[in-house]
Amino acid sequence: MSAQAEPSIKYKRVLLKISGEALMGDQGYGLHPPTVARIAREVKSVHDMGVEICMVIGGGNIFRGLAGSAQGMERTTADYMGMLATVMNALGMQAALEAEGIHTRVISAIPMDQVCEPYIRRRAVRHLEKKRVCIFAAGTGNPYFTTDTAATLRANEMSCEAIFKGTKVDGVYDKDPKKFADAKRYDTVSYDEVLQKNLGVMDASAIALARDNNLPIIVFSLDEPGGFRGILAGQGTYTRVQG
Repeated sequence: MSAQAEPSIKYKRVLLKISGEALMGDQGYGLHPPTVARIAREVKSVHDMGVEICMVIGGGNIFRGLAGSAQGMERTTADYMGMLATVMNALGMQAALEAEGIHTRVISAIPMDQVCEPYIRRRAVRHLEKKRVCIFAAGTGNPYFTTDTAATLRANEMSCEAIFKGTKVDGVYDKDPKKFADAKRYDTVSYDEVLQKNLGVMDASAIALARDNNLPIIVFSLDEPGGFRGILAGQGTYTRVQG
């Protein structure tokens, strides 16, 4: 089934998952405010359609737990540092969204009341119902779980109809399209294929959690202007991961 064959695609509530690296633009590290502002405008364009949006942002632009543990740091400590990096990114995105006039809440799995709300599921659902954007930070609050798994967990808890994963490419390919000219893009791919072929959409625990709850994952290019809104309007190029 091709992407263009779904003209009536429409979701009421979605979760947008982006990497921390997506926020650093052409820099090698940290936040690039114009890039954060551009992504905020993309989110606003979908919010203006009446779609309820929550977000999970990685922390790899500041600190990656796996990289820390690979260099000899104790894994649990490294993972907590990575979780704190996601809070910094979430606060940066909150500032950009509020500059666009969108009421936003940063909700952390690790309580830090001075800067954001603790995660309480029913309160978060109420924020979404009131058309506030919720940014879930600090992963699941547990080491050894990635922000991909956190995104799938929160999407299920919030009763989202899909996860939108914004990446550097316009979908899932059978091999790296930047290295291989003959790489082929999937219009749709099953959860099991993603796991068996190690397609790198999300880590295995996140894919398994999505599969067990029949939660589709839409992989699209975050670099495509208007791409997020276009897909919700039934246009654009993307890969749908489903059962």
